[in-house]
Formats: sequence, C-alpha cells, structure tokens
Amino acid sequence: EGAKTALEGNAVIQQLFLVGNESEIRAAIAAKGLTDPRVTIVHASQVLTMEDKPVEGLRRKKDCSILRAIDLVKDGQAEAIISTGNTGGLVAAATIRLRTLPGVDRPAIATVIPSEKSAFVLIDAGANPDCKPLHLLQSAIMGSIYAREILGHAKPRVGILSNGAEAMKGTELTRDAAKLCAQVNLNFLGYVEGHDLFSDAVEVVVTDGFVGNIVLKT
Repeated sequence: EGAKTALEGNAVIQQLFLVGNESEIRAAIAAKGLTDPRVTIVHASQVLTMEDKPVEGLRRKKDCSILRAIDLVKDGQAEAIISTGNTGGLVAAATIRLRTLPGVDRPAIATVIPSEKSAFVLIDAGANPDCKPLHLLQSAIMGSIYAREILGHAKPRVGILSNGAEAMKGTELTRDAAKLCAQVNLNFLGYVEGHDLFSDAVEVVVTDGFVGNIVLKT
C-alpha cells in the first residue's frame, strides 16, 4: 500500500524494487491493486528476523531480503533502500557490502525529529552504542552535511548532547569530542541539553548510539 501511494504521488521514481518472498509480494500487489509498470519483484528465499543477531544471521542467510536489497544498490540498480526490518542487520549488511565513505570509520543512524518550529537531525540514533571521540566528530560532519543538503539549512548549528551547557560537564567522551568538533569547519555551538532538543537550539544533535537510541524512543 505504501509503495502504491509513493508511485502515485511521485513521478520522479523511475523504478521500485519490492524485495522478498515473491509469492507473498504478488499476493499483496493483487490485494492492493498495484499495477504500476515501474514495479519489479526481486525474490529472496530468506528473511533476517528481529531475533537474528545481525552479523551471524547474515552469514547464515545469504539469500535474505536485506542482502538482496543491498546488492541492488551495490550493483547500481537502486539508489536507496527502505526497510522496516532488523535495523542492526541493515547497518551490518550495508557496512559489509557497501563499505563506508573514505574518512568515515563507522556508519551512523541519522533520524530527523520534528521540533517546535522546524526539525533537527539526531545522530547517532542507535548504530554505535560504544564510540570514540573521533566517531562523534565524523557523525557531526555527516549530520551537518545532511542538515544542509537535505533539510536546507545553509549553516547548520551543531551541538553535542550533554547533561549541561558548561564545558566541564559531560563525560570524557563528550568533552574530547567537543574539542575535536571545535577544530574543524563546523558551526559548532558546544553542548546542547535534553530540554533544549525541541526548542530549535541546533539543527544537528550529536551523541553516541546508546544515548541516541534512548532519546529517540523516549
């Protein structure tokens, strides 16, 4: 139903791959009356379930739908993937098959969250529970680029999530990351507190994946 709505409302989509069990997909297509010729079915005989450990599951299930979808991007047939499945599996599969950009050690989950008047990018929202300061710097840069290119902010304000605005607050991780962020070409404002998240204080909120996932789910 979502694919049908997207195709009906967006002529710029040139092709849409539906990846998974072909018989189930065909049944769903028939039930929803989806006849758009831009749809292509890609069969996958396996599914990475929410109970599967990402890397272990990917090793065992070589023909799972997540890997099939990732390969479409790797081969240049698709440019984006949408999934409601195992997030850890999707991150792991993308890292294994596509690798990270030069200069980026780890992938991060960027989540756009609505605020009082606009929206902000929360990064990382769960990919990396344990981080080093350099990883937070890389997330800050990626989040800033996303806020500029996708959300349209000319000079996105960047803040590291902390328990106070003062420089001595936070943890060793946040303090060291703040020092790194202050040394590069970012519109870095320092720390942002939890109660400032929805007051449009910054366009990019940087944190490790453990805290970020809790913030997102809260």
